[in-house]
Amino acid sequence: MYLIGLTGGIATGKSTVCKLFAEHGVPVIDADKLARQVVKPGTLGSRKIRKQFGNDVFYATGDLNRDKLGEIVFADEKKRKLLNAITHPEIYKAMLWEIVKGFFKGYQFIILDLPLLFESGIVLPYLHRVVVVSCDDETQLQRLMTRNGYSKEAALQRIKAQMPLAEKCNKATDIINNSDSAQKTKEQVLNLHKQFLESNMHWKIRGIVLGIVTLVIGLLAIAISAKFQ
Repeated sequence: MYLIGLTGGIATGKSTVCKLFAEHGVPVIDADKLARQVVKPGTLGSRKIRKQFGNDVFYATGDLNRDKLGEIVFADEKKRKLLNAITHPEIYKAMLWEIVKGFFKGYQFIILDLPLLFESGIVLPYLHRVVVVSCDDETQLQRLMTRNGYSKEAALQRIKAQMPLAEKCNKATDIINNSDSAQKTKEQVLNLHKQFLESNMHWKIRGIVLGIVTLVIGLLAIAISAKFQ
C-alpha cells in the first residue's frame, strides 16, 4: 500500500475531489474529521485547548466553539502555532492508526486529505504522490464567502493565513484545477485514479514490509533459541 497526499487551499474544493475519489472506491483519511474527533469533550486535545485558550472557546456542552477559536488563531500567528502544536500530534496519531488498518485491509493506496500538508511537512517523506486541488483567486474568495458567510476581509484573512496556492502547485506532483465545471473536475479525478491504479508501488512497499517483518521474526527466533540452549 502506498500513500497519496491531497491538499489545496481553503474553499478550493478538496472535499469535492475527495468525494469523487471515494465514489471510485478509494479510501480517504480526512484530517479535518480527525481534528474534530481529537478535540471532543474529555479528550486530551480538548483539555489542552481549554488550558491554553480558556473556557470562552467552548460551549456550555463542552464542545469546542470552532468559530470563536478560529477568530482568535487566524488573527494571531503565535496562537495559531500554539493550537497546531496541541492538535497536530493527536491528529497524526489517529491518522497513523487509520493507515495501519488500511494496510491490513489490503488497500492498494490511501489518500490523505491534509489541508496543511506542506505547512507541517510531517508526512511528506512518506508520500508517493501529492495532489493539489487549485482554483483561481476570485473563485476561491467567492466560494469561501458564500460557504461560510464571511465578509471579504474575514475570508481574505483566512486565505492569507495559508501557504499561497501557487507555491503549493509548484510542490505538487499532480494538480486538479477546480475552477471550471464539475464535469471537468470529474474527468481530472478519473484520469488520476487510473494512473494510481496502474502503479505497482504498493507491491514494492508490501515486499519491504514483509522483509522487515521476516527479519524481526528471524532475530526473535534466534534470540529465543539461544536463551534455551
